Amino acid sequence: MSGTTDQTKPESPRPDTGGAGDLADRIATVPLAPDAERAQLFLKDLLDHPAAGTELSALMSRTPDLEGFLLGIIGNSPYLRDLMLTDPARLVAILSDAPESRLSRILAEAEAARAEDEADIMKVLRLLKQDLALTLGLADIAGAIGLNRVTHALAGFADASLTAAIRFCLDDLTRRNRFQPKDPERPEIGSGLIVLAMGKHGANELNYSSDIDLIVLYDPAIAPMAGSAEAPVEFVRLTRRLVKIMQDRTADGYVFRTDLRLRPDPGATPLAMSVPAALVYYESLGQNWERAALIKARACAGDIEAGNAFLHEIGPFIWRKYLDFAAIADVQSIKRQIHMHKGHSVIAVAGHNVKLGRGGIREVEFFVQTQQLIAGGRNPALRGRRTLDMLDGLLDADWIRPRARDELSEAYRFLRTVEHRIQMLNDEQTQLLPKDEDGLMRVAALMGYDTLKAFEAVYMTHLKNVQSHYADLFEDEPGLSSDLGNLVFTGDDHDPDTLETLARLGFKQPGDAAAIVKSWHFGRYPSTRSTKAREILTEMHPALIGALAATDNADAALRAFDAFLAKLPAGVQLFSLLRSNPHLLTLLATAMGAAPRMADTVSKRVHVLDAVLDPAFFGAMPSVREFRVGLDRTLSQARFYEEALDRARIFTQEQQFLIGLRLISDTLSSGRVGYALARLAEVVVERILSQVIAHVGETHGVVPGGNVAVLAMGKLGGREMTAASDLDLILLYEAPEDVKQSDGRRPMPVSQYYTRLTQRLVTALSAPTAEGTLYEVDFRLRPSGNAGPLATNLDGFIAYQKNDAWTWEHMALTRARVIAASSPEFSEKIRHSICHTLTSQRDRPVLADDVRSMRAKIEKEKGTKDIWDLKQVAGGLVDIEFIAQFLLLANGRGHPEIITQATDDALTILRESGFLSVGDAEVLLEALGLYQRLTQVLRMALDGKFEPRDAPGGVLDLLVQASGSPTFSRLEADLADRQRQVRTVFERLVGPVETVDTSRD
Repeated sequence: MSGTTDQTKPESPRPDTGGAGDLADRIATVPLAPDAERAQLFLKDLLDHPAAGTELSALMSRTPDLEGFLLGIIGNSPYLRDLMLTDPARLVAILSDAPESRLSRILAEAEAARAEDEADIMKVLRLLKQDLALTLGLADIAGAIGLNRVTHALAGFADASLTAAIRFCLDDLTRRNRFQPKDPERPEIGSGLIVLAMGKHGANELNYSSDIDLIVLYDPAIAPMAGSAEAPVEFVRLTRRLVKIMQDRTADGYVFRTDLRLRPDPGATPLAMSVPAALVYYESLGQNWERAALIKARACAGDIEAGNAFLHEIGPFIWRKYLDFAAIADVQSIKRQIHMHKGHSVIAVAGHNVKLGRGGIREVEFFVQTQQLIAGGRNPALRGRRTLDMLDGLLDADWIRPRARDELSEAYRFLRTVEHRIQMLNDEQTQLLPKDEDGLMRVAALMGYDTLKAFEAVYMTHLKNVQSHYADLFEDEPGLSSDLGNLVFTGDDHDPDTLETLARLGFKQPGDAAAIVKSWHFGRYPSTRSTKAREILTEMHPALIGALAATDNADAALRAFDAFLAKLPAGVQLFSLLRSNPHLLTLLATAMGAAPRMADTVSKRVHVLDAVLDPAFFGAMPSVREFRVGLDRTLSQARFYEEALDRARIFTQEQQFLIGLRLISDTLSSGRVGYALARLAEVVVERILSQVIAHVGETHGVVPGGNVAVLAMGKLGGREMTAASDLDLILLYEAPEDVKQSDGRRPMPVSQYYTRLTQRLVTALSAPTAEGTLYEVDFRLRPSGNAGPLATNLDGFIAYQKNDAWTWEHMALTRARVIAASSPEFSEKIRHSICHTLTSQRDRPVLADDVRSMRAKIEKEKGTKDIWDLKQVAGGLVDIEFIAQFLLLANGRGHPEIITQATDDALTILRESGFLSVGDAEVLLEALGLYQRLTQVLRMALDGKFEPRDAPGGVLDLLVQASGSPTFSRLEADLADRQRQVRTVFERLVGPVETVDTSRD
């Protein structure tokens, strides 16, 4: 025949009848050659071959269709044409033999192949693969054999090649005294080495250019290792060598590309895994998509008996007696690999993916597999590997109607044949139909169609039939569909539409993003180890991905969330909370993109999110009174002292986190954060001091008539705290002269008592407990620093400040503020003494010299040119604070009203009192406000030094937002300019720093 007409072409490949006779006599389909003249040139080369040309010419003379058949293949398939020209004698032998007989011989020769040298075994198998490919290609296109024969032969050759390669590797181990085979001729028997074929290989449904998906296992209990050899080491090395033998390209091509990624958790496990480890994985962490994959698993090489035993052992994992709702939803979600969410119903021919596209092969396979998973637990007849067989089985079990079975079976055969024709063109692992008309016509011709229109009509009919049956089964299921687009993270390969969705959402590396999400389901992290946690996380995928994509840098936010999950001790609690409260997910995603430090807090203390559920979070920042009420409420529930400390930590962490969330969500300005954090710290210190006094009092009583107070210094004193601020504190006390000790059952001398009280306060505030820490505490600003007593008598404090304190200590004292006291009177007494010290008469030139000297010393030790070291850089925070402190001390005499702790308040009062010019005040206040806002963002968002090049984009956005600058580059320019202005003001008011001699300090 000269070609199959549109009217006579069957809609699907003929079933495999077994056939008889030589291939040349069984040609039923003659493909049209797109360029017959060019094809004739290649055919002439074959006929001119000195050894094979005469025989080929004779064959063509007695077989009328052979010439047209060969021209059609030469013109449409460069791959098969090259195989013909490589060895014309082999071509003649194929045409002169029955395909079935030749295929049996090829498989037998492959399995029997032995060699002493690795290169030799590789060459033998590759030449046999060429023979197989050409035999199958010619017989398939001719219509001499059916789809079953083709796929069985390909899978059988994969089995035989693996067996030959494994025998070679085991023989080599035996020669090196690393292995002692039970049967030297068949060393794989009893070896404990298991090779499982997965996917189409496992089901004996391989296509022409398939990878082979393998899982390699070994049973250390039965592996007959010799000498000092260890099974884990040797079998991993053997697997690596096996892959090389199978897939490395040489001058003779390759055998099969080999993929080991279907093994348990491939990113974290060796190439060959022990049977016990694999069993533990499937029993505890196995996912539903892995259950679907294991339906087709088959022991194909190595120790077949051990492989079958393993598959029997994991049978209960694959075939469950019942499925809960979450498992069914997960099984249904597998089908989203082929974009079944609404809005992707368009199908076409040009460029269509015959495997993954709508109405394609994968839909038929999932149609079968999902129903197998649901029903196969109770019906062993539905546990088969082959798609066509199980369509029959589903019909027999009354799960589907005859029409569904017939149309899906016919479509499956047709689409698999189209897949083979696509791969025959150039031996490429692809399922995409060409986009150009010429390429499409080549496929149509190899299918036996004379026109492209006829092929397209049949192709579309099958796609629509598959789509219709598939949609009937799955279209309306509940679960994970999303308006965002396809978001499927099951299976091994990345879903192309999911990658497209991720890219459209803003992920610059969608493949990496998909891999991260998939990795969560391998249970590598404690938070994802339980089945329940993974199920909830799966349900959250659309909302989570959407929230992360809404941040400035989706990729960085996802990596931060992944790092967050890695540190999270458990997942169910948090995932349930986020699923029930989507706004929390948005806030958390914002923290991931803009505040890694806060994300780290959540990973360690999930409970901080609980407070966000309080409607009060969206109101005004709590006042000191509201902080007190909240902390008192939680402390009142403590049954003992240690529990009270833990409750204080929980309360403080929650409130600090909420302040941070308010900052990054723009509900609290960065300028108010310092006040909020200071309010919180004041309340915490005040209430913890009460707890400490009561706790110490249980053993040592109290000092009759005594008083105690905590003096806040530094950032806390000035109400300018950041998320990373220490608490600079001084504990002051007084006692009547006639009282020498406390009144408890174990009395202590007064000074020792208050020192013990201070030690307990430090411990209560800074020691880590099960709930973390509260604050780092620094008592070095007390008189004489670390050399002095930890607790300071008020009279001694007053005398020290009057007679012995250095100027820098008085500068620090400008920020001193009582935040906790046993009585209002004692608090006022302290305030009065501090005010008296600060308003003492000063020699202004000497004061200025001392201030410049101190600044120069700090600059010598910590100086920097980094404009983002906002504190230490010339013209930075230290300069502004020193100017304010200098002016307060220089002008305090006679003007006690100017004494205030906060730097911005001090500058404002100094301006209003005429001690600071309006112009200088404006420079300093604007710079101070900018520095403080930027510092709050940096301390809330990051740990450690800020490097703009390495910082998350969300942090840069927050800085720009806090500064009011239009861009980050403009912010940096403004920042440098302000620092120059501040240093100019400092030098005008205090004097040049460079001219100071610091040696006397």
